[in-house]
Amino acid sequence: MRGVSEDTRDELVALFDDTGAPCGTASRRRVRAENLRHAATAVVVRNAAGEVYVHRRTDTKDVYPGRYDFCAGGVLRAGESPLQSARREVAEELGVQGVPLLRLGERDYADAHTRYRAFLFTCTYDGPVRWQPEEVAWGRWVSPRRLVEMVDELVFVPDSVAVLDRWLDALRASGHGSD
Repeated sequence: MRGVSEDTRDELVALFDDTGAPCGTASRRRVRAENLRHAATAVVVRNAAGEVYVHRRTDTKDVYPGRYDFCAGGVLRAGESPLQSARREVAEELGVQGVPLLRLGERDYADAHTRYRAFLFTCTYDGPVRWQPEEVAWGRWVSPRRLVEMVDELVFVPDSVAVLDRWLDALRASGHGSD
């Protein structure tokens, strides 16, 4: 896997059963190779003006390379709570720190590439965004209306769109996602 260090591939990931309960650990390498059910976080970052931060993943990501996303997030490490993971991931990927994360709920996701319990969060952040160069190739703030247009026009990661479909539908229904 290009773009993923040996240390990262060997990190221990928390495994989750079909009821959403922790049930063991495995290396990230094994989780990816065998598509083991695990847990991950997704954080929608908004600013005080209500804009959403959208980014494009690097072409070296191990899952969904080069696709657009409106969430920062990643797998829960062994022994990490969903909130700890969400804080770590949003800080690593976008440099977002020092703001409360609001829980949006949980959803399950599965496809041929990944299977996981998603722990969903949002936050409001008006500080500087600093990309993790191994993960983010491009990004910018967009209005909710533009986000909905982008989701319809561009190739986004399917998991964020699926687990936050209700949130996207709410944007559309509120008039923020349509003319």
